[in-house]
Amino acid sequence: MSESILARIPADYRAEAGAKVKQPEEVQQQAEKMPDAELVATVLHVLGDMPSESAFLLDRLAKDPSATLRIDLIQALDKHWHEGQDLSALESHASSDPDVSVSLAAVEMLKTVRIDSLSRLLNTRLGTAVAAGDIHSAGLVLDEQKLLQQTRYGIAFPAFMRVPPPLFSVAPASKPIRVLAFGDFGTGSAAQKQTAAAMVAYHQAHPFDFGLTLGDNFYPRGMTSPDDPRWQTQWEQLYGPMHLPFYAVLGNHDWSGADSPAAEILYSAKSQNWHMPAPYYTFTAGSVQFFAFDTPAVDEAELKWLDEELTKSTAQWKVVFGHYHIYSATRGDNKELIARLLPILKKDHVDVYLNGHDHNLQELKPEGTVHFFVSGGGGAGLYEMNPYDRSIFRQKVNGFTVLEADSKTLAISFIGTDGSELYRRTLTK
Repeated sequence: MSESILARIPADYRAEAGAKVKQPEEVQQQAEKMPDAELVATVLHVLGDMPSESAFLLDRLAKDPSATLRIDLIQALDKHWHEGQDLSALESHASSDPDVSVSLAAVEMLKTVRIDSLSRLLNTRLGTAVAAGDIHSAGLVLDEQKLLQQTRYGIAFPAFMRVPPPLFSVAPASKPIRVLAFGDFGTGSAAQKQTAAAMVAYHQAHPFDFGLTLGDNFYPRGMTSPDDPRWQTQWEQLYGPMHLPFYAVLGNHDWSGADSPAAEILYSAKSQNWHMPAPYYTFTAGSVQFFAFDTPAVDEAELKWLDEELTKSTAQWKVVFGHYHIYSATRGDNKELIARLLPILKKDHVDVYLNGHDHNLQELKPEGTVHFFVSGGGGAGLYEMNPYDRSIFRQKVNGFTVLEADSKTLAISFIGTDGSELYRRTLTK
């Protein structure tokens, strides 16, 4: 890490950052352009992904006089907080931190940890009901799980807004298609604007048919309403020049605002290029059927829907897109989705699982027919990657993904902010 970047990091963190955070030259240039707050949060997140640094960060959480940094530390330690771990530091900040915003951040983290534990208990109870053929009990458990997901994010989200529409089509079955996909972008940063400009330039030379968003559409807590002014500055002005329909999914930052999930769904009625009919839904385009999947608030009803829709699909290619990873060199294995989602993807012969969440570009080793791609380089602060035996391609850069499909091939490309192709994988049948 360069001296100029280190100088912008609080003194108590410089030694750890200088020793542990390694960045190639192109990422150094991105970091130089970041606002100080975003740079510090990114560095702390990188350190938080390193188990060896948790003791250092926990010590700083207890001592740091800055409320902003204490919040960053709570969020950077997200891998550390889990049921069975000592949560006394979180409980202490929740109950007695001098700054109420830190207390609320600690409460949000505690809520997530404890609701995950309760959700696992409900999954066990659901399995018992299903094995006994008790449909009434299974339905009651599913209803409780929905309430838990809403509670996790502090949202009274209407159940009817989670009902997906019937299958729809956006392009004729015989048409070859080119699709833009990207996640983790809505910050208003210079990196978001640069990446969006690269998409516009690429579209002018190689026109897209439509786009996909992979969640964390707007930071830090989604949108406040369908009339939030950031719809203009962070969406319409940047991506509107392409005049494309975009089909969006929610990320954890979209879910973390109390009104954001509903706002993002309802904005579909106000925009010609933003489409989110429900948190999860499916549509066909050319030889592909796309399945938009809501990973932050996944419940058994959604998993059942996905299994049924995949089973019914007669498309040549099946692409599932969502926010959370299944495999990633940043966060490793996602044990929950490996246990709950991956078996469905494998059984139903999905070809591609595409996600954001980790702010970089990756391909991971396939499982059966399922190929895994991470496209989280849309403009938020970039994330480090760790040694990982599933890595095929990895690059810590801003950029976007292009999917090109016809009846015989499905190609997935990563494109950098200069318009160059960084990587390409072509699948055939």
